[in-house]
Amino acid sequence: MAILVKNFKSNISGIVPLFLLLFISFNGMSIIDLNFFSVNIHFILVYYFVLRKPDLLGNGFIFLSGIITDVVHGLPIGTTAITLLIVAGVASYVRVVTVRISLLTDWISFIPTLLLASFSYYLVLSFSDYSINYIYLLKNSIFTLIFYPILWFLFSILLNLLGEN
Repeated sequence: MAILVKNFKSNISGIVPLFLLLFISFNGMSIIDLNFFSVNIHFILVYYFVLRKPDLLGNGFIFLSGIITDVVHGLPIGTTAITLLIVAGVASYVRVVTVRISLLTDWISFIPTLLLASFSYYLVLSFSDYSINYIYLLKNSIFTLIFYPILWFLFSILLNLLGEN
């Protein structure tokens, strides 16, 4: 009986991050956009879970989530998918070279990840003749960086509740 409970708990904890990723994609909530700031939850979610628990989110699901987000937001197909895969790739590299896990090291390594993802987002949109709001892109990057510690703590609590830590 204890093995069944442990397997059930393991299966549920593996589905929760995937459910969050797809829920954010389908609802168009990948970017929380208020009047004066916006936060890209998608980047933070992918970065955190690829960095901490890479077996919970696969690259195929990340790519599918990006395609769904592009359809929901009306962006050229593949724009968000490419940027999310870049975020996942950098997080995989950081996971390999990181010696000690802490919020500060994750936050500092998130800065070049965010810059690289925003630059690739800009490049893809500029090649597709899509109008780009530079101020919006800058504010989105800054507030995503500011909100990273808050979501880092929330995702850590989630992993602790699911027993994955």
